[in-house]
Amino acid sequence: MKVAFFGTPDFAVRSLELLIENHEVCVVVTQPDKPKGRGKKMIFSPVKEKALENNIDVLQPVNAKSHEFIDEIKKYDADIFVVAAYGQILTEDLLFAPKYGSINVHASLLPKYRGAGPIQWSIIDGCEKTGISIMQMSKGLDSGDVISQREVEIEKQDTYGSLSEKLAKTGAELLIDTMKTIENGTAVRTKQHEPSSTYAPMISKETGHIDWKKTSNEIDQIIRGLSPQPGAYTYYNEEILKVWKVEILDKIYENNSFGEIVELNKKGFVVKTGDSSVLISVLQAKGGKLMNTDAYMRGHIIEKGIILK
Repeated sequence: MKVAFFGTPDFAVRSLELLIENHEVCVVVTQPDKPKGRGKKMIFSPVKEKALENNIDVLQPVNAKSHEFIDEIKKYDADIFVVAAYGQILTEDLLFAPKYGSINVHASLLPKYRGAGPIQWSIIDGCEKTGISIMQMSKGLDSGDVISQREVEIEKQDTYGSLSEKLAKTGAELLIDTMKTIENGTAVRTKQHEPSSTYAPMISKETGHIDWKKTSNEIDQIIRGLSPQPGAYTYYNEEILKVWKVEILDKIYENNSFGEIVELNKKGFVVKTGDSSVLISVLQAKGGKLMNTDAYMRGHIIEKGIILK
């Protein structure tokens, strides 16, 4: 099939790669380049880089709802639009423009976790599994008919980064399998069960602010769900500390405050949580590098009794 692909981050790259191998990708649509770093150098999205490597036309509309963009994309006369973590909402008339309409590679088992942050929230909420849904796109937010799904296990050590990689691979493979059924007319579209739907909102900075009243498991899930970005954080004497890894401990400190540093040892420092305690083993100070906590403590003072906030 002749495909127009919409995507932006690393998650979408594997789907684009397999589409290039199996179909004719006539154009790629991705978010505009963004300035990064002190020099404000313009950075291409991972999807744009892959498209340019393969000499595919790239469109980067600031507003995908603009008449100029809609007129331009229709000129490519694609058979189908494939969307994977693009980052903008497409108009209803555009979704239905191609022969086979538009399909979306969504990183959850719909109708659970509709929205912008399904991978992160599946870890934050402590789910044991998630998956990929290939959905026929419609007007509503991730509410179109599901064509296919495939489960992926969430392991105890999984982070947002590692789970994204697994889902990207699974999503790309399921996409190619599903497109075969669409092309040969055997695809079965199933309406989502609306009462079972849940929402996974976009991750904000405040999402990563650790509440030490939560259980040790919940705190570990927040940290893993926001790693490698944007990261979970706390405040030590009003200075921000990003927390990248904790070890859950059984020890309970009944007479201490939530968030209190209750112990210092060779591996790091221990903090009281809502049900037990955790050892902070990897952290990052503002303006500093990510490092093991024992190494950080050799150059910085960490005081027992300080309450993290």
